[in-house]
Amino acid sequence: MPEQALYLKWRPTLFDEVVGQEHITRTLRNSLKSGRIRHAYLFSGPRGTGKTTTARLLAKAVNCLNEDPERRPCNQCSACISVNEGRFLDLIEIDAATHTGVDDVRDLRDKIAFAPGEGQYKVYIIDEVHRFTGNAFDALLKTLEEPPDHAIFVLATTEIDKVPATIKSRCLQFEFRRLSLNEVADRLALIAEREGIKIERGALELIARQGTGSVRDSISLLDQIVADPAEVITLEVAQRILGTANLAAVKELVKAIIDGDTAEGLRVINRAIDAGADPRQFGQQVVEHLRSVMLAQTAGVDMIEASQEDRALYEQQARMISRGTLLRTIRAFNDAVNNYRGGWQPQLTLELALIDSLRAVEEVYEGPPQPPAARSEKSVSPAAAVPAEAASPAVEPTPPGAPPVVPLMTVRDNWLAVQKAALRFNKAVPALMEYCHVRAIDGNRVIIGVTSDVFREKLEAPDKRGALERALAEVFKVPLRVQVMLASDDLQTDDGAGAAAGDAEVDLDDPLFSTARELGAKIHRRDNG
Repeated sequence: MPEQALYLKWRPTLFDEVVGQEHITRTLRNSLKSGRIRHAYLFSGPRGTGKTTTARLLAKAVNCLNEDPERRPCNQCSACISVNEGRFLDLIEIDAATHTGVDDVRDLRDKIAFAPGEGQYKVYIIDEVHRFTGNAFDALLKTLEEPPDHAIFVLATTEIDKVPATIKSRCLQFEFRRLSLNEVADRLALIAEREGIKIERGALELIARQGTGSVRDSISLLDQIVADPAEVITLEVAQRILGTANLAAVKELVKAIIDGDTAEGLRVINRAIDAGADPRQFGQQVVEHLRSVMLAQTAGVDMIEASQEDRALYEQQARMISRGTLLRTIRAFNDAVNNYRGGWQPQLTLELALIDSLRAVEEVYEGPPQPPAARSEKSVSPAAAVPAEAASPAVEPTPPGAPPVVPLMTVRDNWLAVQKAALRFNKAVPALMEYCHVRAIDGNRVIIGVTSDVFREKLEAPDKRGALERALAEVFKVPLRVQVMLASDDLQTDDGAGAAAGDAEVDLDDPLFSTARELGAKIHRRDNG
């Protein structure tokens, strides 16, 4: 006789064994103790989270012969044993995917009037109930409104939005949640221990991650990688069997994205695909990694379920990539995964996603149209045109009040990219940039506000100011000057005239004024005198 699959062998037989759905099992057990059994239940939630299993436990508990309600189901009486062995006549399971018509529901309605043959209740479990047709739902509605006293319905669905409101209103609803990585990994560890399987914790977490919160899918994956019970299953073995031995390649690709190195990124993608990686799965891993970086950047690493080493990596990368680039890259690779159709060039969608992501960074600002000669000179890379060891490039100042050569919001949105570029010219500048913000753009002059005189003096040092100007030139492809001032000071022009003299309550950092400057407007104060 063939060996029973692990997910069947380890299906919960008691409410206590259901993982991660305590909010539901506690309510059902209290209902059993108080004798308040409802005639219709609606279980919704992702696949593999225990909906059908809990429905069977409920059917077993309401028919259990144990005198103590707290011990139901007992798994020892004749009713419990019959349910466990799949021969309990009063437990009827219907797959709505294959019984979608109104005739099927009418047949059910005709048979429900007969009294139970073995137990106290007839329990009907209708799986994937959202697959019913409209007429079938109408026929079921009449039965749910006036059910016999001996009948209990349990409807299960993965798409609750497709169930009519009239059906929902006649059922007691329970929503099953997707399990966390640690909850699934702990359950797998228990199964592995009882089965005598030697497996590393890292491999269990990988399986749980691939199972995407589904206990059933995760147990099936564990069953898939167990070839020899005597063999120790390492993380590397699990990666090779599950086809996810691409974690190093994912990290290399993300590094290339942060560095803006399109050529290296393409090489990483092609090496991974040539080594046998599935393009869709590789893309999913890239999206998952970038999502963790996004969470580290916006909410902190505490939200990420990962090892301390990986958390440190996510936190480091979050500081090195601008949010705009990160969001564009996530969207590009997520679309590549969702739209993947295979083909004779399987890696093409990933390559296009990479190029689209980095092209947006390269084209942050191209400047006004240039004649052919000027364009050929501009094609030289900023790193080559402005070497780290050179002095700050000589920039001819534009007249005061000139239109900004780079939009203010563009500079603000790409401030992280400027920080990263400045690191190559002066290691102290990125830390100082944490304490300043871009107040305005006046022609080719970037006006930066700092919180104290200490930071202003440090940033005004020739080496640090020069490093910042070189970083700005590298990111925005146009020479820029830097003026540092206290955030509390009025904006000043190069000749010392007050650009913000007058009413102190008017904030020239207001987005309205910023937008006006970007459009080339000159802002003047009305003399109140």
